[in-house]
Amino acid sequence: MKSPICDMLGNEFPLLAFTHCRDVVVAVSKAGGMGVFGAVNLPPDRLKEELDWIVDHIDGKPFGVDLIVPNKFEGKADEFDGAKLLNAVPQAHKDYASKVMGDYGIDEVDLEGARSNSINFAKNLRDDGAASAMEVAFQYPIKIIVNALGVPPQSMLDMAKKHGVATGALVGAKEHAVNQVNAGVDVLIVAGGEAGGHCGDVSTMVLIPEVARAVRDMGASTPILAAGGITTGEQMAASMAMGAAGAWCGSVWLTTSEAETNPVVKEKMIEASSRDTVRSRARTGKHSRQLRSPWTDAWESEDAPEALPMPLQSLVSEPALKHIDKLSQGGHEGAKALATYWVGQGVGLMNQSMSAGQVVQQFKEEYIQAYEQLMATMDI
Repeated sequence: MKSPICDMLGNEFPLLAFTHCRDVVVAVSKAGGMGVFGAVNLPPDRLKEELDWIVDHIDGKPFGVDLIVPNKFEGKADEFDGAKLLNAVPQAHKDYASKVMGDYGIDEVDLEGARSNSINFAKNLRDDGAASAMEVAFQYPIKIIVNALGVPPQSMLDMAKKHGVATGALVGAKEHAVNQVNAGVDVLIVAGGEAGGHCGDVSTMVLIPEVARAVRDMGASTPILAAGGITTGEQMAASMAMGAAGAWCGSVWLTTSEAETNPVVKEKMIEASSRDTVRSRARTGKHSRQLRSPWTDAWESEDAPEALPMPLQSLVSEPALKHIDKLSQGGHEGAKALATYWVGQGVGLMNQSMSAGQVVQQFKEEYIQAYEQLMATMDI
């Protein structure tokens, strides 16, 4: 396809897949799109292991890496101290998580050890933690490195330029996009509020043309990837008609056969409607969209403690949710009810499980159909 994204990154079709699953990365890239591996949870040695596997299986096709280095979070200005962060989590929040699990028949469990094991996430949010991940990532033939939750740290911009790698950044507002262009980011991933995971509150339909016009008014040519609720080729075509050069999708891969998603949650997603999600701070401390369940409802209730800033809220929620996931896969009915994961409003269109490669092919076919339908309206 003729797209600045394809010209820049070397992929055949301008569909990028954000995923935590290496199998999805490989399948999407082999099908003509491009997989982008979410690495924020991994220490350097595990990241190396995953990237080694990707390179061994991707047949030279392009791929990328995604990190989360927020501009603001608890303790950002201080030297990293895992014990201090753990001690900063209020007992009331821990007790509330235990109460919610107890209400669904999950026996009281000591999650302190799991919280200690989760601290790597907090470390990787910092510039120095991200630098360790980048030192690994840039040893591989990645085509793009992407940052979420703010302007990439200067070290990322400098290292990417040194290695000839494009930089991308997620934005949820026009002013954020302007800041990213001024910082020198190569690709804007413009995510509307329909998106799964971290997202703003402006809809994709409004945000894409708003950012496209702002970039054009700056005299810049920074390409845009549309994100947020996009699960079909028709939506991709509509976004490109509004000024995007391609699409960035995350949720649509969660129900694929290769996905790492808990099978219990995967089945919930297939059965869900577009209204079965909630945008909440209760999982990470920043607004993120998740599949609604009694767990998310409990944290939105009047009895719930107020969400903590990132990364403290994650130290409350993630160990508990991992335990819930494990129990749910063992058949525990209460855990099956509570189980949830990040997903966008496009979940209402994710009605069957197929392979990641089949999803890419379906995007291509639907894109062509949408293009032909639009051209049919032209009296020329």
